[in-house]
Amino acid sequence: MTTNQISSGKVQFIEINEDNNDQRVDNFLMSKLKGVPKSRIYKILRSGEVRVNKGRVKPSHRLQANDIVRIPPVRIDEKQTANIPERLIEELNQNILFENDDLLIINKPAGLAVHAGSGLAFGVIDILRAERFKDAFIELAHRLDRETSGCLVLAKSRIALTQLNALFTSGDAVTKQYLALTKGNWPDGENRIEVPLSKNEIKSGERMVTINPNGKHAISLFRPTEQFSECSLTEVTLLTGRTHQIRVHANSEGHPVAGDAKYGDKTFNKQLKKIGLKRMFLHARHLEFNLNGPINITAPLDNNLRNVIENLRNNE
Repeated sequence: MTTNQISSGKVQFIEINEDNNDQRVDNFLMSKLKGVPKSRIYKILRSGEVRVNKGRVKPSHRLQANDIVRIPPVRIDEKQTANIPERLIEELNQNILFENDDLLIINKPAGLAVHAGSGLAFGVIDILRAERFKDAFIELAHRLDRETSGCLVLAKSRIALTQLNALFTSGDAVTKQYLALTKGNWPDGENRIEVPLSKNEIKSGERMVTINPNGKHAISLFRPTEQFSECSLTEVTLLTGRTHQIRVHANSEGHPVAGDAKYGDKTFNKQLKKIGLKRMFLHARHLEFNLNGPINITAPLDNNLRNVIENLRNNE
């Protein structure tokens, strides 16, 4: 179902349908004003230029079916979509792992953010909206760090997004397994790390996560699958989904993730760089859940991570 749009000069009046029911107004505007910076969207919300049923609303306001949203004329910067490199568009198309009427799962490349922001002109969602989903619904169902590769799920309808959000926040409805190369050797078997985490911003505006007794509950299960003299190839299962959870939990146990410039060990990172590691070795390898049927997806490692593993084996 398409959204009903009513023109009034340069102002848009958009009637909300079932697909956008219960969506935050700021997220709705971002989907409609593609190419407009987030700062501009929040500015027109704060100023009252955006109205819902003729009233001012906060960014967190949730829209309901049949609401009428007034959107003022806003200059859209088309450069953001025009400057997306063709190689990234092709890489995303080649990295599709699964697609049906409800969702799209891709093997996200390392180094590509999931969305624009913080000086980034575009991310995965922006590329898809500019290319494959120009006039169709597409939204992130969850997120991965920019330097993390692997399974990324996107919803192709508002209903699917609501269902996926419920699954990913339930704690046990989605099996999430990562593969990480970590410093040193873990004890054999499952190592359960249950340490609360808190998000903080340092003066530069960079986001950091720290261990905090008053933080959010976080549980990670680390299981070494292959041990080398200086490091371990480790399977990580997440029982919660906190920001930077694997990286901070691994570092808290003295086993930081290889190539992690924020929480890792600089000397260890230099050693791994010598044998070819060009990125952080953290990969969202496997996802398993049920959405109108079982979904069981595994994302292959990229060439760089595979080569690092081979080099480690050859050096033993």
